Amino acid sequence: MVSSAESPAALPPRRRPTAEHPPAWPQPHFESRPLVNISPPEIAKRRSTTWSGFRGETVQIMRHTPFEYGFRAPWHLLIAAEVAERYDGESFVEGLPRSTLRDFTHKLTFVPAGHDFHGWQRPRALTHTTYFYIDPRGPLADPALRFEDIEFKPRLFFYDRDLWQTALKLKSVIENADTVHRQYAEALGIVLTHELLRISGDTEFHEPVSRGGLASWQQKRVAAYVEEHVADDIPLATLAELAGLSPYHFSRSFKRSFGLPPHRYHATRRIERAKQLLANRERSVTAIALEVGFSDASTFTSAFHRLTGETPSYYRRCLD
Repeated sequence: MVSSAESPAALPPRRRPTAEHPPAWPQPHFESRPLVNISPPEIAKRRSTTWSGFRGETVQIMRHTPFEYGFRAPWHLLIAAEVAERYDGESFVEGLPRSTLRDFTHKLTFVPAGHDFHGWQRPRALTHTTYFYIDPRGPLADPALRFEDIEFKPRLFFYDRDLWQTALKLKSVIENADTVHRQYAEALGIVLTHELLRISGDTEFHEPVSRGGLASWQQKRVAAYVEEHVADDIPLATLAELAGLSPYHFSRSFKRSFGLPPHRYHATRRIERAKQLLANRERSVTAIALEVGFSDASTFTSAFHRLTGETPSYYRRCLD
């Protein structure tokens, strides 16, 4: 039988959002079993069902009170809204314009793995929604489809009859988990992956740089994090967590995608940042060394020379 469990509370109560002050979501840790965060958590009745590579969850809002929601994880998220009306609010999926649609009953939303999804609303009706979390590398998808290599596009508030019907069947599995056989649940999960591929027929398929490399969203997220923290010491485990991989598999996949090990890539980006700063002659070499994360000018000079064949001072003179 498919196992069923009540999901834990997610976020602590937060300041009520307004149009002038929309919710600012923290960067959540990636989890093996992701959940959409709802705040305040006590207004939501949640029931979830999990099987290999897939998790389904029904969520019913129990009070007419403003609430926030947010999600980001290395899993795809499909949302089926059975009842969803609001007096006011805003929904956002990374890569799409924000939406203030008031009534999105019987609408679907698809959030690709690694994309940010958040919003807030003042409900007009008690919201009833089903969330489907799909592991891109999970066993439900046919390996021949190379599901994990597809760069899906986000979609907000759309309708597709076949996908909607599959979602309703899966919702019934969640609600009757104690009596539904696992094979039936997994079969519906497989159908869902094929439906997602069908509606994303115009989605561009990207071959990885080499077999086993990082997916496009993983490359973008890791590279952006390195740029933002270029002057910091970045543990390998942190980058691996961002990509949703173990440190071992992340290191191997990173090198295949970027052509460099993670630590060498970080060092290279640090020196590139230093080159930009060296163009400002009012900044001393020592000040630049400290700004890009080196303990002193000597260590900076050695690293700069090792990667460029020149000293920082010589590079600055050559800018003329």
